[in-house]
Amino acid sequence: MKKYVLLFLAISILASCGETKTVATNKTLDTHQSGKKYLARTIAFYNLENLFDTIDNPNKRDEDFTPEGRDHWTAKKYNHKLHNMAKVLADIGRTETKTSPAIVGVAEVENRQVLEDLINTGDLKGKNYGIIHTESPDRRGIDVALLYKKNVFRPTNYQKYPLLIYDLDTRKRIYTRDQLVVTGLLDGEKIHIIVDHWPSRRGGETRSLPKRIKAAELTKKIMDSIKANEPNAKIVMMGDLNDDPSSPSVKKVFQTKAKKSEVPENGYYNAMEHFFNRGIGTLAYRDSWNLFDQIILTQSWLKNNDAKKFHFWKSGIYSKEFMKNRTGRYKGYPKRTLVGSQFLGGYSDHFPTYIIVVREL
Repeated sequence: MKKYVLLFLAISILASCGETKTVATNKTLDTHQSGKKYLARTIAFYNLENLFDTIDNPNKRDEDFTPEGRDHWTAKKYNHKLHNMAKVLADIGRTETKTSPAIVGVAEVENRQVLEDLINTGDLKGKNYGIIHTESPDRRGIDVALLYKKNVFRPTNYQKYPLLIYDLDTRKRIYTRDQLVVTGLLDGEKIHIIVDHWPSRRGGETRSLPKRIKAAELTKKIMDSIKANEPNAKIVMMGDLNDDPSSPSVKKVFQTKAKKSEVPENGYYNAMEHFFNRGIGTLAYRDSWNLFDQIILTQSWLKNNDAKKFHFWKSGIYSKEFMKNRTGRYKGYPKRTLVGSQFLGGYSDHFPTYIIVVREL
């Protein structure tokens, strides 16, 4: 225990002032030696739940998110949402790194402009974030994207991969989110990031499962392709998978492990599975918790044979009290921005997840 405390203090020495408390973290750190200084970086994922602007786009189903629409989505409400999202994003991982995340994958954003507005709002303003965003053919008009600190992460390449799935009855294509793959240098070290938002459970979990299995197979194919060219590739796959760590789309396709010691060479570690096994989730539905917001790592992240390179330290779910409903039947659930057309002024129906990676100085 003493060496864990010393390491945490060593990491803290490298960071600027700031202090928060995170509710759930994985504090296992059995590969480090005490008395050394480390550089720590946060990589996070957050489903922003319908971050739409107020402008009606004729090519998207966004009529509800207009001043005249069902949700009476005004500039005041939009700006409130932006400030709430910025407050959360800027604070993820701050306990460990004393700064905002180096990399953030996001889901449910309407377009690039809402991301431009976001990084120039509140606690994110002036943090020097860049944006990687591509338009998806999703029928709701929502996309995934990547935010990154320009002075920490330098993208070298990015590409989107369409998910080709079809209705079981009509055989017509179902248009959903593309999968975003970004390669770049994190403090000079090459890593790969995949940001996903798999098809929902609309129509029932069992009936819709084949769509998510197709999504998982596409992601696995992308990861296998990267590893074929780069056997020790450090890949972070993160997203709202609309399935739990135990679901077939995750467990069978990736054969993920919840314990680092059990991950085989070329295997996959689910950094969020141990939370799920303890009954901790990122969203709640019908009085039960799910953990859809997952982060899956290649086995290369678990190696510590070169302390000068980044490796996985810990994972967490950022779920502070101000993000939760405080009373009523849904006490403790994520406090949403809207329920139906009622404006609650909350955050998202998901809690964000994150990992901390470190390297020795």
